[in-house]
Amino acid sequence: MQDLVRSILQKYWGYDQFRPLQEDIVLSVMNGNDTLALLPTGGGKSICFQVPGMAKDGICIVISPLIALMKDQVENLKKRGINAGAIFSGQSQHEIESMLSNCAFGDTVKFLYVSPERLKTELFVNYLQRMKVSMFAIDEAHCISQWGYDFRPPYLEIAEIRKFFPNVPVLALTATATPEVVKDIQVRLNFPRENVFQKSFKRDNLTYMVVKEENKMGRMMRVINHYQGTGIVYVRNRRKTKEIAEYIAAHGVSADFYNAGLDSATRDAKQNDWMTGKTRVIVSTNAFGMGIDKPDVRWVIHLDIPDTIEAYFQEAGRGGRDLLPSNAVLLYDDGDIKDLKESFIQSFPPIDVIKNVYRELCNYYQIALGEGEYKTFEFHLEAIAKKIKIKALELYAALTFLEKIGILMIAQDGKKSSVVQMNMQSKDLDDFYRLKPEFEEPIKLLLRSYGGIFTNYIKIKEEDLAKRSNTDVKQIMKQLHDLSKMGVLKYVPRTKTPQITFTSPRVDESYLFFSEEIYKNRKSVAEKRLEGVLHFVESTDKCRSEMLLSYFGEKKSSPCGTCDVCLKWHNDAIRKKEYETIVAEILKHKTLPPKEIVKIVSSHFPEKKVIEILRMLIDYKKI
Repeated sequence: MQDLVRSILQKYWGYDQFRPLQEDIVLSVMNGNDTLALLPTGGGKSICFQVPGMAKDGICIVISPLIALMKDQVENLKKRGINAGAIFSGQSQHEIESMLSNCAFGDTVKFLYVSPERLKTELFVNYLQRMKVSMFAIDEAHCISQWGYDFRPPYLEIAEIRKFFPNVPVLALTATATPEVVKDIQVRLNFPRENVFQKSFKRDNLTYMVVKEENKMGRMMRVINHYQGTGIVYVRNRRKTKEIAEYIAAHGVSADFYNAGLDSATRDAKQNDWMTGKTRVIVSTNAFGMGIDKPDVRWVIHLDIPDTIEAYFQEAGRGGRDLLPSNAVLLYDDGDIKDLKESFIQSFPPIDVIKNVYRELCNYYQIALGEGEYKTFEFHLEAIAKKIKIKALELYAALTFLEKIGILMIAQDGKKSSVVQMNMQSKDLDDFYRLKPEFEEPIKLLLRSYGGIFTNYIKIKEEDLAKRSNTDVKQIMKQLHDLSKMGVLKYVPRTKTPQITFTSPRVDESYLFFSEEIYKNRKSVAEKRLEGVLHFVESTDKCRSEMLLSYFGEKKSSPCGTCDVCLKWHNDAIRKKEYETIVAEILKHKTLPPKEIVKIVSSHFPEKKVIEILRMLIDYKKI
């Protein structure tokens, strides 16, 4: 078995050996054990389920709340010659059924990525029971715990799904979990016994610095100019990403900005420029970093305080993955403390506001009671806020809460790629060409350009087709629309417009899937996390690394010796020792006049310090 998984690692990923703990986790799953893996950011979590997923007979179901990460991993698997698919909001019903059918009745798909909300749909459950499932991989597993910093009730459906597959192992993965959350994950997933593989969260090569600074922009530039190499600057909102990137560029450093509001092509280009070193600094919201493994990030700067210790640890941890020295610098002022507290209050709008928003939203999209499950609509925040007479910020906060409890999902950048699947069989196309000769070349171009188009929805790029046929994109899109109307193929065009998807049928708002008790519990847990991050930022008497490790349950650790607190201790210790030595020297000569004492002692120590300490001793009548 060990030889098998190592050969798969070499064949598909090109690695001769696993990273620490990876092989132990893989073998645990291969032996049929339910397993919880805690690996810090950059620890190689995906390898832990992708290798056994390839080694086992059947399909691995991967459950993840992050659509962007799902899509990236599917694309990366396909580049390695591994057949993988994903089901997410914004897809048409036919796309979803086609993928589920391939997984249930085909034998080539090895990985199916789904969101937790999908698990409760009758369609998915019916197809799932027909699949030969080899294992379940639960990404971001902390979301299943009510004590987790990002609890999502739809994750609780996983335990229900397991009833259909009692002998199929589960691998739960997370980068951040407190001891309380670790236990809760295993209980919620019905592990028969505890089975945890945990890599220490200690990062010896990472120096944590927290600095209270009124002139944050000036300090940021000093950090950027002091440390070599590429880095990331994290901020809380999208507008600031562009402003700060322009500020950095104006000071002679190549910089760009990145946020979820940009279209996918632009984001990919910006990310690639940074990955290849063309851009030195990327300024981003927390949208940047998921699934990105750039080893040589030398520093990460936070210009705003993250909402949780977990978020800070993940973002700071994107520095120094090559194990060379790297720095995580958090800059804050009194205004940031106030903003963080206000943000917490806004993130928990009153229950009646949340329920009213849900009702008005359903009315806006004309969804009747019992209808609307997995219906997707274009979403314009400002327009909806104006129509239902609510402040945009209040609407956003209510929608965020509804999204977290699994009522709906919002895709900020719409549908990234157009997809096509042929309806007409290959043997019938010649007859169609005789009837509609003007479509022969467009169809043949499509068939030459994309394989598998008769059995699957395939992503296409209209720009590429236009270039190959010496025409324009509008003409290609018109041809595809016409062919779709005639039933020759199914064409689902991309859109840049944000989309909202309702993940369950409309209910009367009084029966929404949360009670006042759930609401208060979530608020209480979030409040403790707020207190945790504020304590981390404002504390000046405990090593930063020790505080982080203690938060994640590693109580027996030693001071790092490099963070701002440790350096202060070190400098204070030096100052104390120097002070005590000067006092002893002065007292040796206390019978002499002050000028003589200064002259003698200053031959060994700085005159300014000697005079200062002498004055203090005189004031305290020590001499």
